[in-house]
Amino acid sequence: MDFTAEFRDGMALLAGAVSVVTTDGPRGRAGFTASAVCSVTDQPPTILVCMNRASFAHGYFVENGVLCVNVLSAAQEHHSRLFSDRNMTMAQRFSAVPWQALDTGAPALEGALVSMDSTIVQTHEVGTHSIFYAQLRRIRVLEEAGAGLVYFNRAYRSVEARPQV
Repeated sequence: MDFTAEFRDGMALLAGAVSVVTTDGPRGRAGFTASAVCSVTDQPPTILVCMNRASFAHGYFVENGVLCVNVLSAAQEHHSRLFSDRNMTMAQRFSAVPWQALDTGAPALEGALVSMDSTIVQTHEVGTHSIFYAQLRRIRVLEEAGAGLVYFNRAYRSVEARPQV
């Protein structure tokens, strides 16, 4: 086994929340499914999103300069599959899901556990990917969050929400 395969096998065991990351602006609307999203700092509220530069949608995010991370619920697994389906156009993807634009104009998916509407403030390139550092402009949290959707060991899994004590 080569080191790349070992790395991928190891990373498959790192559970990650499943998100649909969207953008809209002068270049147009685009979105993709991602699990490489995390917080950077809370002052100012900043997240990072990793995206393959070979992706068809990459230029949309770079030119628009905004993004919205929509963290999916377990009931939205079909959204994840839809936004990773290379046989569907962006128009088909967005017409299949309910959404609304927030402050930056990036689409926020209805029913997402949380939608983080952000402006890209910095970009770094590492290997095959761009790392977008995005400062939050608005956050929308679902009032009654159900189970979350994670990707672990190359399969979708549900993470049940526990009531706060």
